[in-house]
Amino acid sequence: MGVKRLDNVGIVVEDLGEAIDFFCELGLELEGQTTIEGEWAGRVTGLGEQRVEIAMMRTPDGHGRLELSRFLTPPVVADHRNAPVNALGYLRVMFTVDDIDETLEKLRKRGAQLVGEVVQYKDAYRLCYIRGPEGLLIGLAQELD
Repeated sequence: MGVKRLDNVGIVVEDLGEAIDFFCELGLELEGQTTIEGEWAGRVTGLGEQRVEIAMMRTPDGHGRLELSRFLTPPVVADHRNAPVNALGYLRVMFTVDDIDETLEKLRKRGAQLVGEVVQYKDAYRLCYIRGPEGLLIGLAQELD
């Protein structure tokens, strides 16, 4: 008995459409979008009555998923988007990309900002952190041959 797979990573956003557009530009595919509500959902989250718009984004290989959520009720109570990279809790989501420079160029058109700089780790990767929609921290990695 153990973990079979990582299903998805969830991110709460204010502007669901903007977040969908950004992650589509990155290369993820919109798998589906719906509203989750009702007593059963509140029992899972412990929030009671809730109404949440969600979008499930899928990586091109079909293995990774990102669940974007916009809470209609109850209202959002905390904001971690501008926390530094050494803050406690969830840090970021990282994606492997074909070409980090090309990806940065595309995402900058959607407001992405480089946090530090693009660096090379040994002969294995080029890496960077960006702030995406609503200040979300996102890592990009390019495998080197």
